[in-house]
Amino acid sequence: MGLVTARITLRNPRKPELSGVEVDALVDSGSVHLSITEHLRIQLELEEIDKKEATLADDSRRLVPYVGPIEMRFKNRVGFAGALVLGNQVLLGAIPMEDMDLVIVPSTRTLDVNPASPNVATSLAK
Repeated sequence: MGLVTARITLRNPRKPELSGVEVDALVDSGSVHLSITEHLRIQLELEEIDKKEATLADDSRRLVPYVGPIEMRFKNRVGFAGALVLGNQVLLGAIPMEDMDLVIVPSTRTLDVNPASPNVATSLAK
């Protein structure tokens, strides 16, 4: 399908005086978490909560900081998550996509709100 990117806004909900940061995120439904860069962690003053062992694309494993909470916004959607700190690009994985009820549109290689629920995010709670 090729690469999918989307412009999302990230904020630290514990520090409302800080401005949100708009970033171009790589969207990957095969990844699980939100991943951010160290520079973004510093900019948003996000606290390290724990460490997680992340398996990378080359099957190597690395212990990385897990920070949060972090607020994510895309179009009319909002979600909250923790984030792994690694790499040189923001990565939006399956968990935050599900939380905000977002879908990848293969024909246009774009991220969009779920067309079945365009006005409000839906979720299974059973």
